[in-house]
Amino acid sequence: MELLGMNPMRTIMTRIVTVLVLVGFILGVRGGEARKGKVAESFAYTGISCRRHTASITDFGGVGDGKTSNTKAFQDAVNHLSKYASDGGAQLYVPAGKWLTGSFSLTSHFTLYLQKHAFLLASQDMKEWPVLKPLPSYGRGRDAAGGRFTSLIYGTNLTDVIVTGANGTIDGQGSFWWQKFHKGKLKYTRPYLIEFMYSDTIQISNLTLLNSPSWNVHPVYSSNILIQGITILAPVKSPNTDGINPDSCTNVRIEDSYIVSGDDCIAVKSGWDEYGISFGMPTKQLVIRRLTCISPYSAAIALGSEMSGGIQDVRAEDITAVHTESGVRIKTARGRGGFVKDIFVRRMSLHTMKWVFWMTGNYKQHADNHYDPNALPVIQGINYRDIVANNVSMAARLEGIEGDPFTQICIANVTIGMAAKAKKVPWTCTDVEGITSGVSPRPCDLLPDQGQKKITACDFPAEPLSIDRVMFKTCTYMVNHM
Repeated sequence: MELLGMNPMRTIMTRIVTVLVLVGFILGVRGGEARKGKVAESFAYTGISCRRHTASITDFGGVGDGKTSNTKAFQDAVNHLSKYASDGGAQLYVPAGKWLTGSFSLTSHFTLYLQKHAFLLASQDMKEWPVLKPLPSYGRGRDAAGGRFTSLIYGTNLTDVIVTGANGTIDGQGSFWWQKFHKGKLKYTRPYLIEFMYSDTIQISNLTLLNSPSWNVHPVYSSNILIQGITILAPVKSPNTDGINPDSCTNVRIEDSYIVSGDDCIAVKSGWDEYGISFGMPTKQLVIRRLTCISPYSAAIALGSEMSGGIQDVRAEDITAVHTESGVRIKTARGRGGFVKDIFVRRMSLHTMKWVFWMTGNYKQHADNHYDPNALPVIQGINYRDIVANNVSMAARLEGIEGDPFTQICIANVTIGMAAKAKKVPWTCTDVEGITSGVSPRPCDLLPDQGQKKITACDFPAEPLSIDRVMFKTCTYMVNHM
């Protein structure tokens, strides 16, 4: 029976359709609101490993306003994502913003990714920096006899870890620490920006590091380390802001990096005096290539002074240094023990330098008074070739140890342009032995010139190290975040 000319079934269907349209509209609005709250972003990187699981720091309450502490958010995120270590690994995405944080620890099979315009800001609240015991190969802190503050990004006993980004920034806000250091108000050694201990297969890449409280990157007691595409910037008078310091590590590759610092751009280490001798873990099989350095008061590459566990098989090539104190410096002393040997450097371009070559056997800083003065270092097999330098104050200052000369030094195909106010004697040499070929200005008599026929001396090893065979994958992801 029809009522007012309408079919009852049609009326019911019309109402159902109307309800569905209204529901759809409401859900659409709410969905739109959700989409407005969440932002979908894609990101990609080349890495030693890709990850199956992805989360954003905002999923754990992170706030990128530069004021809110995110220490708990970062540690909660890492702890949560650690459960995926055996399920393809996980990564934490840090979007653009200013993320204030104290020290936090990473986990294995993990990637920390900093998007472009993401800034990690190191907290100036000292309560957010736990204190660790001194490194066993040092016996004490570097700034004070006690322990040391945990590094901003830290890991121990880890494997397969990546810290990378789209040139995201880690800002140590170091002036806070530098002032305390200069005033002698620190009970513990200042923190570093990134440190991995007792770890294997680590990648640090495509980041900018600013104003570290002390050293910037410190892998220690670790192996298979890749450091690539890093920019490190600190005031040239900032205290101890070394760039990259591999310390008692094996198989390390550092390349394509730009460093301006208040200390050595790269400092190779292996422990201090009797503590380093006892610990006995050398740094070896290290590759450094395509480095640009500015450090008016330190070296582009330093070997030591903490080298008591030994340094061996270092290969540096394609190094540029500008307004830097020295190109390569070896620092050691009586009481250090250990060794520095089989060092190969080629293709350096140096501009406005105090010294091109500097070897120091009287570097007198010691961990304490218990070192053995009869523990003499062995410095041998030091090879430099294919170097051009200009505006240099002094070509070389080579000072071995009386009764313990530095031996098997080889320098070939080197042209040094002296500055207008250069030292009258361009080379000073004591307690060293070796040869030169095709070197100008004329070297000291302890390094006799073998003539042009020996221009190919000091050969660089032809066989690559195993770290050079590491292959990268392209990892591409999509992430939603607030």
